[in-house]
Amino acid sequence: MADLLTVTAPLAMRLPNGETHCIAEIYKHPKGLLVFWPFWHLQEPEEGIQLIKGWLSGEGPWRIANHVISVLACHSTEACPAEEYEQWRRYLLTHGGEYPPAPMIEAIARKLGGIPGA
Repeated sequence: MADLLTVTAPLAMRLPNGETHCIAEIYKHPKGLLVFWPFWHLQEPEEGIQLIKGWLSGEGPWRIANHVISVLACHSTEACPAEEYEQWRRYLLTHGGEYPPAPMIEAIARKLGGIPGA
């Protein structure tokens, strides 16, 4: 089984409403997964970070509570997540100093119940 939390390629999540978004950060949580969406640090926490409750299954794509997580392919057939990822990647390249460092992100995840490194 491929461990979702060790995948280094960009990830995308299809939501129950059919929308698909790329994922900036993802952490295991006792109740499921803690997902940080792109630009989460520029939003209110309840908008940029989401707890997806449920059991994680699959080997890629992975499933949790009617959400499907997959590796975002370079030549994605879905334009929206690929464009969103490209905007996110460009932002990090040009404004990387504005993005919180990994220890701070992990501290935020811990505060919200996430388990960094799990």
